[in-house]
Amino acid sequence: MFFHAHPDDEALLTAGTMARLAHQGHRVVLVLATAGEQGLASGELREQGLGEVRQREAYRSARLLGCARVVFLGYADSGRTAPASGTGPGRATRAPVPFAAADVDEAAHRLAAVLAEERADLLTVYDPGGGYGHPDHVQVHRVGYRAAELAGTPCVLEATVDRDLLLRGLRAAGWFYRFPPEFDRNAFRQAFAPGTEITHRVAVRRFWRAKRDSMTAHRSQATGGESERTLAALRRLPGPLFRYVLGTEWYIQRGLSATEVLDDPLTTLPRRRTSDSL
Repeated sequence: MFFHAHPDDEALLTAGTMARLAHQGHRVVLVLATAGEQGLASGELREQGLGEVRQREAYRSARLLGCARVVFLGYADSGRTAPASGTGPGRATRAPVPFAAADVDEAAHRLAAVLAEERADLLTVYDPGGGYGHPDHVQVHRVGYRAAELAGTPCVLEATVDRDLLLRGLRAAGWFYRFPPEFDRNAFRQAFAPGTEITHRVAVRRFWRAKRDSMTAHRSQATGGESERTLAALRRLPGPLFRYVLGTEWYIQRGLSATEVLDDPLTTLPRRRTSDSL
């Protein structure tokens, strides 16, 4: 089960792993905390109802990756300036509640119910900083770990990016790509996780087309804002470069160190039924 904050997060961080698992015969489930209605998009898309548009895009992405099921937990997209996570009882009973402000235990029980129903062997969340600090991503980390505890899910992996490789890649890209003036490469110095914390590097180059198709499914997130969107820039990369840049996905399993295991943890998972795929 892959737990993400918004539609398109799965395309960027875990799509290759999802496609690989589905190809190997595993039952793959995508759970989204919100519909991503606060994302950047054109005015025309907002008039259509951005949340509904992004939900449809999420279902299309999931089909392309071979997912068996998509679940929306029903929280509101908090945006980039969300309030701190709620801790008082009943905070998440009002609808729609911004995910970042939801009571962690209440949200975790929602997710745990799906984990138990699916008899999930693996749950992915984000690293403690939510990758780049989005409040909903930080909340995914909190809620996911608590849900796994409640449901007895045996393995939790934190989807992240190798920060060291990312920074080197940005430096190299600066030689042939002119970043927009507002782009601050220094902001990534604290984003995601250093290479020394990565415990699992999953090879997904064979599934690069599925990953790029997943990105393409999220058309609403290719436009909007004043500069080029990451999703749009990545999906335009030529095939060989796309495979090279996005051919690995990174995870952290707490309790292990990077010197103990660098193998793919996915090959030992028991296969689940896939006959009812989307």
